[in-house]
Amino acid sequence: MTAMPIELSVVVPCFNEEESLPRLVEVLTEELSALTPHFEVILVDDGSRDRTLPMLREVHAAHPRFRYLSLSRNFGKESAMLAGLSHARGDKVAIMDADLQHPPTLLAQMLPLLETGEYSQVVARRTRTDDPVVRTALSRLYYKMMNRLVEVELEDGVGDFRVLDRRAVRALLTLGETNRFSKGLFAWIGFPTAVVDYENVSREAGATKWSLRSLFNYGIDGVVSFNYRPLRMSIWLGIVVTMIAVGYALWVLVDAIVNGNSVPGYVTTICAVTALGGVQLIVLGVIGEYLGRIYAETKQRPLFLLKESSDLDAPVTSVLGREHEALEEGRATERSEQA
Repeated sequence: MTAMPIELSVVVPCFNEEESLPRLVEVLTEELSALTPHFEVILVDDGSRDRTLPMLREVHAAHPRFRYLSLSRNFGKESAMLAGLSHARGDKVAIMDADLQHPPTLLAQMLPLLETGEYSQVVARRTRTDDPVVRTALSRLYYKMMNRLVEVELEDGVGDFRVLDRRAVRALLTLGETNRFSKGLFAWIGFPTAVVDYENVSREAGATKWSLRSLFNYGIDGVVSFNYRPLRMSIWLGIVVTMIAVGYALWVLVDAIVNGNSVPGYVTTICAVTALGGVQLIVLGVIGEYLGRIYAETKQRPLFLLKESSDLDAPVTSVLGREHEALEEGRATERSEQA
């Protein structure tokens, strides 16, 4: 008997989510059953150190439509999302967080927009009505700066919570780069996109995994991953500093001619050396960021490794890039021949 095709796959990265999982499974079961009888949920354990993995085994045993993948270590949310996308079987694929800050009830508004055929992506945009004023201002400043630097348009409040059609999922999986900034990749692939707004929702349980340091590093990833303008800015910064230094030298020369020769000041020397040293370190840091990413790309290491899965025959990793597209074409040809 031929199995019914999966209409909707929901990918949920999980990292130390033992407190959130019971409620997550309950809510997803209720909401997805009302939307379609042909759904699956892919829970991706990203190297959790609590009871997340044993609980995922229990969830799969009780609810076979809840599949799970367990990565061999903590590879990060980007890799966990990618692992889920590469194993999703549905015609439509949703991505959401495990803490229920992405309300599953919103899928009832998002899916009809995707089903019209006009859009390949439907994204959820969080409003900032209850956020602190300072945080809202900093966020808007960050996105304003980002959109001046990067080659794609990023919207404030738009994150990973979205629904994609199969064409958009395949497009994402054909991007084989190692350094992945999903917000930028979702925008880079293009395709018609619809937006659904929703109010901010508090976590059901547990604490956020995002620290100030991780947010800062994530911001740097966004800037460096999608443009080379920081390198160009480094050139301009060097030109400006050189012009200032030349101007100061001319001023010293004129002052010596007019007022006579004098011993250069200690403070002036220290300030100049410190300023030039700081500029050099900044420029070296920018160059180092790009060189490090080039180094990572040349190694071509897989972005994740599986140590366990609810699918016993699941490969240890997934093929990405052009090889993935060729593999998908081969599978499609095989299916058509069998039909």
